[in-house]
Amino acid sequence: MNLIMRHLKLNILILLLFTTPFLGQVKNIGLPEIRNYKRTDYKGGTQNWNIDQDQNGNLYFANNNGLFQFDGSAWRKYPLPNSPDTRCVKIDSSGKIFIGGYSEFGYFKTNSKGKLEYVSLSKMVNKKKIIDFIWKIHLFKNEVIFQSFARIYIYKNNKLKIVEAPNRFQFSFQVKNHLYLQDISAGIVEYKNGKLYPLKGTTAFNNTEIWGMFPLPENKLLIATLNKGLFVYNHEKAIPWNTEANTFIKKNSSLGGVTIKDKFIVLNSVLNGIIICDTNGKIIQHINHKKGLQNNTVLTSFLDNKNNLWLGLDNGIAFINENSPFTYFGFSYDISTVYASVVHKGNLYVATNQGVFYHVWNTPFREDNFSLVEGTTGQAWNIQVIDGQLICGNNNGALIIENNRSVKTLDSRGYFGFKKIPNQPNLIIGSNYNGFAVFEKGANGLKFRNQIAGFDKPSSSFEMDNSYLWLKKDDLIYQMDISGDLKKFNTIKTYSNLSNTVKGIGSIQTLNNTVYFQTNNRFYKYSQDQDLFFEDKTTTTLFKNIPKIYSLSQDSAGNIWYIFKESLGVLSKTTDGKYKNILAPFSSLTGNLVNNYMSINTIDPKNMFIGLTDGLAHYDSKLLKNSVEKPTAFIRSFSFPGDTLIFGNSQNKIESQKIPYKSNRVKFTFSSPSYENLDNIEFSYQLEGFDDRWSNWSPIAIKEYTNLREGDYKMSLKARNSYGIQSDATQVLFTISPPWYRHFIAYLCYLILIIVTTHYIRRRIKMKIRKNKYYETIEQRRLYLERESKIRQEQYDLEKEIERLKSDKLQIKILSKDKELVNNTLQVVKKNKILNGIIHKLKDINVDSFDESTKFQFNKLNKSIVKEVNTDKSWKDLEKHIKNVHFDFLKRLKEKYPTISPRELDLSTYLLMNMSTKEIAEIMNISNGGVELARYRLRKKLNLNKKENLIGFLMSI
Repeated sequence: MNLIMRHLKLNILILLLFTTPFLGQVKNIGLPEIRNYKRTDYKGGTQNWNIDQDQNGNLYFANNNGLFQFDGSAWRKYPLPNSPDTRCVKIDSSGKIFIGGYSEFGYFKTNSKGKLEYVSLSKMVNKKKIIDFIWKIHLFKNEVIFQSFARIYIYKNNKLKIVEAPNRFQFSFQVKNHLYLQDISAGIVEYKNGKLYPLKGTTAFNNTEIWGMFPLPENKLLIATLNKGLFVYNHEKAIPWNTEANTFIKKNSSLGGVTIKDKFIVLNSVLNGIIICDTNGKIIQHINHKKGLQNNTVLTSFLDNKNNLWLGLDNGIAFINENSPFTYFGFSYDISTVYASVVHKGNLYVATNQGVFYHVWNTPFREDNFSLVEGTTGQAWNIQVIDGQLICGNNNGALIIENNRSVKTLDSRGYFGFKKIPNQPNLIIGSNYNGFAVFEKGANGLKFRNQIAGFDKPSSSFEMDNSYLWLKKDDLIYQMDISGDLKKFNTIKTYSNLSNTVKGIGSIQTLNNTVYFQTNNRFYKYSQDQDLFFEDKTTTTLFKNIPKIYSLSQDSAGNIWYIFKESLGVLSKTTDGKYKNILAPFSSLTGNLVNNYMSINTIDPKNMFIGLTDGLAHYDSKLLKNSVEKPTAFIRSFSFPGDTLIFGNSQNKIESQKIPYKSNRVKFTFSSPSYENLDNIEFSYQLEGFDDRWSNWSPIAIKEYTNLREGDYKMSLKARNSYGIQSDATQVLFTISPPWYRHFIAYLCYLILIIVTTHYIRRRIKMKIRKNKYYETIEQRRLYLERESKIRQEQYDLEKEIERLKSDKLQIKILSKDKELVNNTLQVVKKNKILNGIIHKLKDINVDSFDESTKFQFNKLNKSIVKEVNTDKSWKDLEKHIKNVHFDFLKRLKEKYPTISPRELDLSTYLLMNMSTKEIAEIMNISNGGVELARYRLRKKLNLNKKENLIGFLMSI
């Protein structure tokens, strides 16, 4: 296994090292790939007069509507000021694009943003001189030479020098280190050191226009004229070039051409496309409108850096893939879908969906159309040579073909193909629409022998070994045991899997005379003794690093061809019996292979035919060359609102770009100037800073990102060509500035603001703390004082309450004393009354009857009683005491009721003292009824209703 891997790696390395040994080869079998670009593709004028290519691979076309650039993905237009009609373009090593048109010439250069800017040189010409059309531009010995009909303009060191034509120039040509111009009277002149030198024997061309000059061996020149044909000039005289090429040019007129590595010459024509001939004038290829060009008038031809041919047409542009080991027989050869091909007795036969066609097989291959084999019209599934007989599996039966016509129908059933039966050289088995049939070879050739009974299903994929016929159908493998007389199938067994661990059936095929069974690139053989399938590790290892295959076959040279994902590959057998895997060249066939019908016809390493859905491909394995070269990837443009940067117009690198945040929507376009199989170019990209991984491969050459955040970004791009080879990554760096509110200065301001704010807040907090502490102290003091005040107030209130209580107690005491005083007073009054009664009674006593002593005692007693009564001031003291004690009450009552009388005031006082009616009557010396009347009058004066208590009211005052 390791040996095989080392061998494969060695072969790949060799293939990479020898990428250009066959550059400049032109195949003479079939037609190369032709791709046409219409004016609607590049959106310009019809005529394309000149073509050139820059160091990055971009192509430039001088069109009658301006200069057009093509990078493989997009077209760009660059018009000349005041002269849209351009005629020539030439690019120097610095990347300057020199261009000429009507009365205008100059160059485009790349500015700091990668865009092409035009610099006019024609303004250096005296305005009195008419410039006319600039037809040719030459980069000749550090000079840039612009050629018009009247003169040449020589630009060097930013200065312009003019050389007038001897009479009138036609065109000019640079052949290696020589620059030639045709003058209508002086013939061909050579430009040397600022002067013109006529060439001997060239005035014969004065009556015609020379459109091309090419180098030939022995230092000769080939001169192509418009209408006189081709001439060979040996620096003495010009003689006609009597060759196939000259015959063609005389008939179709020449418009110049280009050489291919000094081995072949491309000659443009006015009427019939181009021819490619060798230096002996033998036509190798002829490509015209019938064979795929969109226009037969070829104004210019150009060989790009991959030796592919570009044609500027009178209407459009054409690309011809000469740098390919493939050529094709397609619609121009009148064949369609090809199922099989074979070379037999000097003819190439192809089985197609329309019948069997043939073409004479010789070298060089003539360009005649294929012809239909008579009697084979219909679906031809196969064409084979078995034991020297050409047999066709056709919808109309098994046909024998001789002398380019069907001479015998062996069986009228439709047939798919035929195989020889092992160990029975005279017998052949064929698969048909009803199973299988046996043919026998006799003295008169093949003849139908019998249909094999026991199986009647159509089958196209079968193999045979010494024991069984194997058939793959409906995801099953049929193991079919044929009877000894080949009349029937003894047994038919089916297998859905090759082992318990491997599910499904991929394909069956015969490799090196052994039947193999394949699934998921694992190969099995069948053991009849053990009745099981066992894996062949050697063959499996051979296919280990190959994509999952669907079918494969071995050609006559031992090469193993396989199909995967509608693509083709081959394990090419080397001289030492090993294999090398070749994939790259066949990518151009992807999607064009015939489903379920692998058609490979290997005649020799230089001639291999592959059947396609639209014809036949010819493959020359000896021409493997730069198809494995790395492609180049370009980020062609980088756009954002406000500006666009262009890359790949020169070698200059554009520095990292800084984009304002408001322009954070960016767009990229991609290109890879590998012009073979442009449809299969794919791109993968990654925007570092946004994408986590590379994107999937895609042919889309544009990518847009929106709403990118600020930061540094790197856009990386890789391209993958049709051969699966990846380019190196290319990058574009850019930075999106943050919005003003996320800018560094803004963050600095934020930081300063935060610091200031923090300081301010901290200071405020400290001040607040101090203030709070102050207020807390004040508050504590206030609370203390408040509590102290409250305590004092409570103490004061308590004292007041005590005083009040004392006052109340005193008042009560006073009232009690008053009551007592009143009682005492009343007792005194009663006593006085009693004494007064005694006095009155004493008066009634006759004292005269008393003795003097008794009388004296009696009078003394009477006087003392009278004195006691007269000297008793208790009432007045009582009245005075009551007024003093109840002064405030009496004052309030008097203020509130001014009309109250003193008598009523006294009554009010007695009532306040809670004296009874009897006591009041005694004090006031009125009756009880008088007291009630006085009470009534007092109530009226005090405006009391019946329900209100008089004493309670008085107490409330």
